[in-house]
This record gives sequence, structure tokens and C-alpha cells, in this order.
Amino acid sequence: MCWVNVKKSEQDNRCRLANIVFMVRVMVIICAVTVLFPSNSFCEERLSVKAKLANVRSSPKIDGEVLWQIEMYYPIVVVEKKDGWIKFKDFENDLAWIHGSLVDKTQSVITLKDKCNVRKGPGTDQALAFTVERGVPFKLLEKKDDWVKIQHADGEIGWIYKSLIW
Repeated sequence: MCWVNVKKSEQDNRCRLANIVFMVRVMVIICAVTVLFPSNSFCEERLSVKAKLANVRSSPKIDGEVLWQIEMYYPIVVVEKKDGWIKFKDFENDLAWIHGSLVDKTQSVITLKDKCNVRKGPGTDQALAFTVERGVPFKLLEKKDDWVKIQHADGEIGWIYKSLIW
């Protein structure tokens, strides 16, 4: 009877050790991924354009090719920072560079669909304030349930359903 108990105890110890080794391996992999791929980290830094119009460049240089321009409140996710420049990803997963002086931490959103209805209040029973196309950025003012109160750079304010924005 003692022999059986000793064998079971050894099995339990081996099982515990295998579980510990497995957990350590998982933790090492998570740490390696976080270090090697910082854009996939748990906390992405999200910024928005504070200038009325900003040049988006191919490289982190003032003479880098201008790829396109983005307007105030355009939201971006930081991928890398280098010498005052920010490499970012946008709502279309495009990658480019913008100078850090052109962005801040203002909370903002951008429309994902064409013909998004923006309402005067939070609900489909509210009157229509205006309609916008895909890719229009807004400052985020407030959240209420599944609705977001937004403001365009020209001053227009309204409420939009959260699935219509990024």
C-alpha cells in the first residue's frame, strides 16, 4: 500500500512540475512578443491630429515624401517614435509618419461607413443632425450606452452609433 502512495505522490509532483514549466514558457513567449512587437502590446497609444491640416510622410524627415494630408481630430495609433516623429497606423491600417508637434492626446474617432447618420441625441428616435461619409474625423465629447457624442472641426455636434466609428 505504501508503494502505491509513493508512486502517486511522484506522479503528482511530476504533474505539478510540468504545469510550472508550461506556465513559465507561456510567460516567456508573452514577454518576447511584447518586446519584439511593441505595436501589438497590450496598451496602444492613441493620439489625434491637433493641426487644421497635417502632412503625412513616407519617412521621419521634413523632406520625406508627403503621402497624403489629414485633418484635425484624425485618430492614429502610435507604432514607433523617432527623433520627434511618430510612425502611426490609422483606421485603414495604413502606416506613415507625422511630426509629433502636430498631434496630442485629444480623444477622437473617425467614421467607418458611407452615409453615417449623426443624430441630435443618443438614439435612432432622435432627429437627424447631419450625414457624413467614410473617413471623417471627430473629437469625442461624451459616451452614453452605445452612442458617442462627437464634434467636427467646423463645430458641428451630434451623436453617432459606436459601430459606425473607429
